[in-house]
Parts: sequence; C-alpha cells; structure tokens
Amino acid sequence: MADHVPAPSRVDRPIRWWGTASSAVQAEGAYAADNWYAWEQAGHAPKSANGNGFAERYRDDLELLAGWGFTDHRLSINWARVLPEPDRVDRAAVDHYREVLSAGRAAGLRMWVTLLHTVLPQWMAEQGGFLGPEAGEHWRRWVHRAADEFGDLVDGWMPVNNPTSFAQKAYLTGTFPPGMRSLPEFLQALMAVHHADFEAASYLRGSGRPVCSNASLTHLLPADDTPEAAAAVAQWDAVVWDSWLTLARSDEYADAFDHYGFSYYAATAVDGSGQSRPYPFEASPGPLGYVPWADGLAEVLSRLARELPGRSFVVAELGYGGDDDAARVDYLSRALRHVDEARARGVDVDGVFFWTGIDNYEWLAGDGVPFGLFDRERRPRPSAELVRRMAPGAQRRPDGGVGPAGD
Repeated sequence: MADHVPAPSRVDRPIRWWGTASSAVQAEGAYAADNWYAWEQAGHAPKSANGNGFAERYRDDLELLAGWGFTDHRLSINWARVLPEPDRVDRAAVDHYREVLSAGRAAGLRMWVTLLHTVLPQWMAEQGGFLGPEAGEHWRRWVHRAADEFGDLVDGWMPVNNPTSFAQKAYLTGTFPPGMRSLPEFLQALMAVHHADFEAASYLRGSGRPVCSNASLTHLLPADDTPEAAAAVAQWDAVVWDSWLTLARSDEYADAFDHYGFSYYAATAVDGSGQSRPYPFEASPGPLGYVPWADGLAEVLSRLARELPGRSFVVAELGYGGDDDAARVDYLSRALRHVDEARARGVDVDGVFFWTGIDNYEWLAGDGVPFGLFDRERRPRPSAELVRRMAPGAQRRPDGGVGPAGD
C-alpha cells in the first residue's frame, strides 16, 4: 500500500500584493530613442503619443490607485530613455523615474520595476537585439545600472515582461519590431530572453527585494481528437511552458526567483496544423482575437503547483480588454474566485496585479481596446468597484462604502 501523502494545507494569510501594472510606452508613450518609436514612424502601429498622460499625471494617478485600496504598482523603466546611447546616461530620465518611484512610495504603494517590457533601445535593435553578438553584455550593464540608479526606491523586481510573448511577436509572427517571421530565430531569441530574465533575477536578488518572474502562460488543449492536434499541443507546450521550466529546475537558476509570476488572459486550442484557435469554441473572440476565459486560470494555477511544488506564485497580470465592463466584472470576479479556491487547496498565491489601472495605449490597437479599471479621464468603472470590494483588508466604512483598512 502506498504511503498516505497529506494534502497541502490552505493558505490562510491574506494576499500580500494587491496591485496594478503598466508599461512605460503604454502609459507615457514611445521615446525617440526606442525601437517602438521607429516602428510607429514606419506605420506598423498607431502613434502612442503620450500614452495615457502618466508622465505628467503620475502623482495624482498613484495617489488615486493607493486611495482605491491597492498596495502595489508595477511599472517599467524605458531602457532607451535612460540609455539613449550605449554609454550615455540621460540624467533627466533617471531623475524622472526616481521621482515617479518616490511619488508612488509617498502615496503608500510598494513600487515594482520591470526592465524590459517589449521595447528596446534603437541602438541595441540595430545591433540585432537579443540575437546580437553583444546582447548579453548590454543587458547585464543595463540591469546593473538600473539597480544602482533606482534600487533604493524599488520594492520588488519583475525583470522581463512576458519573454515568450516578446520573442513570438518580434521573431515569429512579425507583428512587433523587428518584424521577423523565422522559427529558428524565434527559438534562439526565446532562449536568449529567458536566460536574460533568469540572469537578471539572480543578480537582483542581492538587493534584498523580492524578485518575481512574469511568464505569459495559457492553458493549452487540442482543438480536436486527432493525433496531429495532440502532437501540436506538445510542441506548443515545449515553448510556452518547458522553455522556462527547464531553467527554473536547473541547478544554475533554481533559486533565481523568489516568486514565479505569470500573465493570464485566455486558453488556447491548437489544431493539427499547429494553428491556435480561440477557446471555448462556442464563444465569440474579443477585439484582440482571443476569448477571455477566466476558468483557464484555475488550470494554470493547478499546473504551476504540480510543476513547481512548494513555490510561491503571483498573478502578475490579470485583465480584460474591451468596452463591455459588465463582462470585465464577470471575468475578474470568476478569476479571483479561482485564486481563492487555489489558495484553499494550498497553492501559495502571494499577489495579484491587474492589467491595468488606467486605460492606456494598447500597442497595435492604439486607444481602441480599453483594459483599465479607470478610463482615461480617471473615472472608475464598475470593475474598479469590484476590485476594491475584494481587496485584502477591505472593510466597510462609516459612510457605507468599501475601502482598505485604515481609510
């Protein structure tokens, strides 16, 4: 008879990090020295202009988020803005980001920083990006520079945003710069960016701040019962899951991250030709081509618990893109229920970051696909009220409203 293995006990402590997430280009607009600006100028994407105006409104925006009950905010620092040339630091850019981080902390938020969110300096892009001969050295110098310039104001690090998505869009589908469609170069770039992420995490752990990954994960399933579809799912799985799990289990990088974070938006069905199909099949895709399906989050959390037992996890991005805020409320409420159920099963989920706090620029969709809990005029949507009610530590105020403890 096999020995009885007790089930993990439920996680009873409150979620530690209840935050929002954003990126530099999407909130502040592209910068003339980054490769997204060049992509826009070439007509491959709508103009980002000033994003959602965060560069000018950051103090009020961060106070708004803190006052709404959020405890954390993640932003990215535009590498090109700080280092417009390989060996030239723009001190004004450093001062700007230090002011933003200071303002967030003054508002009562813990501030998390991402060092690569889609956009590269144009000078690095011209050298081949992460396929260039000096990519590793350029990346290490950026990570060290960022730690030196901003580390005293950073409460947590998520070094690279969605490595797999970054490599896929840049080198496989060609929708992001440099616009390539090459499977060999995609696979090479994928592993280069994963290694960059783990190397950065290993270094940044020395700061004493928590370091978290942000992998783009999806629940994969075959689109039909054919052997070809099953084989295609296995190929996708090797990219979406095994490409980074192999590093997470390696002796070299097993302790690189304190927490394993991920972005979740939808599940993916794969047919026998290897093409993705929106899932569930009977549902209509949203404006970005996928079906927002909250139930897939339960599958992702269960798999993470199996793949990395005993580790802590963070939902580093959770959001719904579209004009229908009632659908957003339904999606988020179901997703958060799955988080609660996973914690009740003993899955250690330490944080949830919502994408995004305030409507921003959405890459190829421009201003056309809102993700915000607040609109561009900073007016709360019903989904913002939902998130505030469900915030850890939320309590009833004397006026009957709901807010964080201490309001």
